[in-house]
Amino acid sequence: MEQIRQYLKINGERLDTEIAKAMGIPLAKMRVQLTELAAKCEIVACHSIRFEKGKKIEGTIYRIAGYTPPAAPGRKSKAQLNLS
Repeated sequence: MEQIRQYLKINGERLDTEIAKAMGIPLAKMRVQLTELAAKCEIVACHSIRFEKGKKIEGTIYRIAGYTPPAAPGRKSKAQLNLS
C-alpha cells in the first residue's frame, strides 16, 4: 500500500483504473487496497464522470489526503503578485 501512496504523491490525482494499469495490479485487488487506505483516511476518494472524445468514463478518483503539491514553476498571475 505504500507503493500506492507514493504513486499518488508523485502523479497526483488518478482514476483507479489508471493506478492499477500503471502498477500492474489487477483492478479488483487495487480497489480493495484503495478502500483500505481511504478507510484509514490516508487517501481521498471521489466518484467521477469524465467525457473523453465523446465517450463517458465513470470511475473513482483518488488522491493523497492533506497533501498540497508544490507550486508550478514559471510566471505567476498579476493577482498573486498584488498580494505581496
